[in-house]
Amino acid sequence: MSDRTLTEAPAPASSRHVDAGDEGYSKDLKSRHINMIAIGGAIGTGLFLGAGGRLAGAGPSLAIAYAVCGVFAFFVVRALGELVLYRPSSGAFVSYAREFMGEKGAYTAGWLYFLNWSTTTVADITAAAVFAHYWSAFTDVPQWVLAFIALAIVLTANLISVKYFGEMEFWFSIVKVSALVIFMLVAIYLVATSHPIDGHTPGLATITDNGGLFPSGVLPMLLVVQGVVFAYASVELCGVAAGETENPEKIMPKAINSIMWRVGVFYVGSVVLLALLLPYTAYSADQSPFVTVFDKLGIPGTAGIMNLVVLTAALSSLNSGLYSTGRILRSMALSGSAPKFTGVMNKGKVPYGGVLFTAAFGVAGVGLNYWMPGEAFEIVLNLASIGILGTWGMVMLCSLFFWHRSKNGLVSRPSYRLPWAPYTQIVTLVFLATVLVLMWSDGGVGRTTVMLVPVIAAALVGGWFLVRGRVAELAANRD
Repeated sequence: MSDRTLTEAPAPASSRHVDAGDEGYSKDLKSRHINMIAIGGAIGTGLFLGAGGRLAGAGPSLAIAYAVCGVFAFFVVRALGELVLYRPSSGAFVSYAREFMGEKGAYTAGWLYFLNWSTTTVADITAAAVFAHYWSAFTDVPQWVLAFIALAIVLTANLISVKYFGEMEFWFSIVKVSALVIFMLVAIYLVATSHPIDGHTPGLATITDNGGLFPSGVLPMLLVVQGVVFAYASVELCGVAAGETENPEKIMPKAINSIMWRVGVFYVGSVVLLALLLPYTAYSADQSPFVTVFDKLGIPGTAGIMNLVVLTAALSSLNSGLYSTGRILRSMALSGSAPKFTGVMNKGKVPYGGVLFTAAFGVAGVGLNYWMPGEAFEIVLNLASIGILGTWGMVMLCSLFFWHRSKNGLVSRPSYRLPWAPYTQIVTLVFLATVLVLMWSDGGVGRTTVMLVPVIAAALVGGWFLVRGRVAELAANRD
């Protein structure tokens, strides 16, 4: 029996694919939650912490990398948005992969997403620990202890109910956006008035007198692309959250469309201003570039406040990862491709099995922070990038199959659509493959990560042979 779940004849709306993983959730996420979750997904640890090291490596050209990757991130979330408007699902792209690519596709999409967020969880608790070390009160506290505390706090809140998650993410996003707006206003003032910072005069000369847009050539900009992709890793979160909100058809288009200008203003705008304020050599991977600027301004307390903000960003990303992975794992568990316990819900209608399963990998990350505190962030960032590339690739493949079936009259596309299909999907898939090549070209950890791709593929194949019997049994029962 084929594992395809869509018949080869047009089906009325009432007989659309039904995912068992969508049952049992409360619809407690409001419009304000979804909108701020969309913002939070576009502003995370990759910008607040990762931009420092990348700016030091690629120089001002980092803004170009953010702009290019931002366009493709928008294509991905727009494609997912079209699928959400077709059929909202907490299983998101895993559910769509099941409908358009069969159970093998859903299995692959789900575990690649888990790879993404389980490793991102480690990156987030590592970032939180690094940020906490900024304050003298925490300097002597081992990094692994701080990482464990961060994980415990966010995990506890995530297990209560989706309403608590939504409220936490709402306020996390408010803090992040407010801080970036304040930074940008201060930066614009400093540039406009040529106010000196640490002996440097802000302005275009800060770029032109320090090697220009490409101080080390074009290649470093290309090589940081995989890290920049990581910065956009949460943009798909609003698609997962759509399954727990009322009237997604009204809320989602506005939330998704706003992502593009947020990318332009917050990512590209922030990096341009950072490059205008200080020479790119003033930044480092050890400190948030925003903290670096306020530190060198010498205004008492401002650097500490900014560090608190970037700590909030790390906790926000951790919060989002536990939330989304729990929902994805439940969708997989109820189809047989994930352990049964990851599909269990608590009284608050939270799939706590999946949340705890993801958190367990965070505990492994605590160990990584113990053994390799200096390299922990970069190691997991590269592994997360593989998961992100795979997840985005699966989203675009689902979108491509959806477009093809609509052409055959098997499904109807909503009015909210990915523009220029199917070329947009194809170009995005080529871009994602190119990023993989760039990771290999970068050498070091990046090349090692790419060399793990066959290992990941082998693990996925082996895992499929372990679960395919149960998947087939559950599929037969559904049919």
